[in-house]
Amino acid sequence: MTPASPAGEPALARLFAIGYRLLIDQLHGRLRALGWTDVRPAFGFVLLAVRDQPATVTGLASLMGTTKQAASKLVETMVVSGYVERETGARDGRQRPVHLTPRGKELLRAVEQIYAELEQEWAQVIGAPGLQRMRRDLVRVLSDADDGALPPVRPVW
Repeated sequence: MTPASPAGEPALARLFAIGYRLLIDQLHGRLRALGWTDVRPAFGFVLLAVRDQPATVTGLASLMGTTKQAASKLVETMVVSGYVERETGARDGRQRPVHLTPRGKELLRAVEQIYAELEQEWAQVIGAPGLQRMRRDLVRVLSDADDGALPPVRPVW
């Protein structure tokens, strides 16, 4: 069996883990500098999940691979911080879909701006064509072969 990486080269999994951690740490450092001092990394999974449409706590728990209780606690923390709201379901009062508040949308805009800045910094190191090639290649590798869609972002806990 041939090794996946040349001798002495770090494995891609390690490089992706280091890159992910670096980007998340830099994101949260810059968010704090902008006054977003109560944002936790786990918030991002909920914000992305409810960005385009409301989701139930049960759906969020399934997406994140946690218990319903853990997802509910995270959502409640985000409700208290004003990033999401729970509404009463139209058909079933027990279903309380979670959706973004204006503050949550503002946070997502700040995150996207910071990610754009971080990508520009990477482009300064590897060049804009290198960054675009990396993005294009990752999309190709990570996309579903059937419909071409990227899978949802999930935590790795």
